[in-house]
Amino acid sequence: MAKINVKNTEVTVIQINNEDYISISVMIKAKDGEFFVTSWLRNRNTLEYIGIWEQVYNPNFNCVEFDTIKSKAGLNSFRISVKELMEKAGIISLQAKAGRYGGTYAHKDIAFELDNILVKI
Repeated sequence: MAKINVKNTEVTVIQINNEDYISISVMIKAKDGEFFVTSWLRNRNTLEYIGIWEQVYNPNFNCVEFDTIKSKAGLNSFRISVKELMEKAGIISLQAKAGRYGGTYAHKDIAFELDNILVKI
């Protein structure tokens, strides 16, 4: 486990399958508080970005299930968690971890895109 400094906030970086995953929980908490990850996942543009990333890098990605989920994005009743996306669509770009270094982690490509979004908010 390593740490990086993102806009004066110390952020945890873990390795999963030899890839860097960055704690977006910490990044978001520093910006807007605890509940932004679920709001971010409700956005159709976010899901489209994740879906494209998964199609390129994840041979086990369940496109059909993901498209069903994505079709509901933006509706007031739509809610999805990272854990649900992992279980239903087999995503690997986001990871939900429990325990000592728990939280929501994103592949570095996704985390840096989130950082760009947070700057605009």
